This record gives sequence, C-alpha cells and structure tokens, in this order.
Amino acid sequence: MPNADVSGAENFADVALHLQDSFLHTPEVGAILQDLAAYAVARLGSPDPGCCCEITVLRPKKPVTTACSNPAVNVMNKLEFKHGDGPGLTAIRTAATVLVPDLRLERRWPEYVQAVLQQGFHSVLSIPTELEGDAQGVLTFYCLQPVDPGASRLDVAETFVRQASKGLKLALRMLKLEETRDGMTAAMRTRTVIDLATGAIMAQNRCSQEAAFKLLRDASSTRNMKLRDVAAAVVASVAGSGETFTYFDE
Repeated sequence: MPNADVSGAENFADVALHLQDSFLHTPEVGAILQDLAAYAVARLGSPDPGCCCEITVLRPKKPVTTACSNPAVNVMNKLEFKHGDGPGLTAIRTAATVLVPDLRLERRWPEYVQAVLQQGFHSVLSIPTELEGDAQGVLTFYCLQPVDPGASRLDVAETFVRQASKGLKLALRMLKLEETRDGMTAAMRTRTVIDLATGAIMAQNRCSQEAAFKLLRDASSTRNMKLRDVAAAVVASVAGSGETFTYFDE
C-alpha cells in the first residue's frame, strides 16, 4: 500500500507526463500499462517490498489488457476473471475504491480470496480509473502483509490513479485514432483490389460494373473465399501479379 511518508499534498502531476512519454516511446496498450504498473510501485514508494501493482483495461471489441509490476502477480487477474468477481471487478462495477486490509478476514469472493492467499498475498487495494466512453480500467495493489485501514493512505493512491487516468485517457484516445486510420487504410486497399478486378472482368466479359461485381461476389461465395482474395486472384491472372498499390496522402 502507499507509503505513509508520501505527502498528502502530493498531486502526482508527473504521472500524466510520464505516461505521455511512455506512449511516444511505445504506442501500444500492453507496453504502456506495463510501464505504469512499475511506475506506480516506484512512485508510491510502498514500504512493503512485497507490494505489486496490476493494471487491467477493458475496451469495447478489444481483448482484456493487463500488465503487472511483478510477473508473479499476473495470475491474480486470471483468478479474478476465472471466479467472476473480486476487488478489481467490484471496483470497476461500482466505480469505487475497494480495500481488503486482511484477506484472512474477507468473506466476499471466497474462491478468489483463497486462491490469492495461496499465492502469499494478504491485502488488496483496487482503484478504478476514469476513462472515456465504454472503456474501463482498474489499478490493483497486492501486498504480502495485512495493512491497517487507518494508516493505508487511500487518498494518496486515489490521487495517483486520478492523474494516471488522464494519461491513460489520452493514450487510449490516440491509439483509437491510429486504429481507425489503419482500418481505413486496409479498407481502401481492399477496395482498390476489388475495383481493379471488377474492371478486368468488365473488359473481358463486356459487361456492366454491376454484373462484374456480381461475378466476383458469386465466386467468393462458391469458393468460400474472402471477396478480396478472389479479386486478388483475378488481378494476378490478368497482370501476372497480385500486388496492387493504393495512392493517398497520409
């Protein structure tokens, strides 16, 4: 848990900047979360050397992304999802901090608690992030020792997570823009191949564009192939190569 020596007035303004630099260095969700997990442990300065940080981010139509400051903690997230509940999922669902000062006294999530205790951890702190849209996230700290709820300094950890949320929000926004751009690029390349194939069929069969496209679509269905692959085969049969080029400004 957070070090009691960390000033309550600490605003962690450096956290968002650190995440910005992390994104510029490696614009990939897993790498950003991995860096943040390690930074959280180092920045909060927990006096318990057995404290680790695990981060989970859930995005629509994307696989769950997790990262841990200690590889041994990676199993914790899997246990929580396996058992269907736990402090992290509860924090996400309720949008509120969840502190379990002593897992030996915890009566919620019995299967999960038992599994975590078997890993040697005795206290857990989960704090939800504030992200955009349907994206959700949580930072969870696992410690080997039980903690005193009165001295756990939740305000410090929550301030850290609020600042981390700003950096994560910006990073995820930029990643979404890049993914949209890449998707549009792929769509344009596919459209180019299909248009070239349609033109070739029109020339060979002296038919309309609609009729040529129907031939492509029927061949795709009959051969159980993607339309783009059928179109590429047509282009290759005419040009001797399936390679095509799409010209546009990025």
